[in-house]
Amino acid sequence: MIRLLALVLALLAAPLAAQQRLPDAPLANVQLEDPAQEQAALDLMETLRCLTCQSQSIHDSDAPIAGDMRHQVRSRIAAGEHPEQIRAWMIERYGDYISYSPTVSRTTWPLYMVPVLLMLAALGLFWRRMRRS
Repeated sequence: MIRLLALVLALLAAPLAAQQRLPDAPLANVQLEDPAQEQAALDLMETLRCLTCQSQSIHDSDAPIAGDMRHQVRSRIAAGEHPEQIRAWMIERYGDYISYSPTVSRTTWPLYMVPVLLMLAALGLFWRRMRRS
């Protein structure tokens, strides 16, 4: 009975043992030496959404993927890339969802057009009711 219990506990613990914690990316939590570059990195990180947390920016998130993304932003800015180039690369890699301010494209146009269409429909209904009264 004890051997069976030990076997069951070992099988339940196996997934936990299989998970290994990799070290954080080098620039995930280290500021850049140049204050202007660090500020550009922080400004960009505030506008990118963490894919794990979804309600936090990569600057605020403690998720491992957010650390990797912070590392990418800082290393690319240190290499001289412009923040908009980095944003475009992140959107290409992770999709439009990553940006808190999506641009109008063939996949995001409904975000901009549906509210306008709803407002026009509401104005049309309002105008129709006012004409009847």
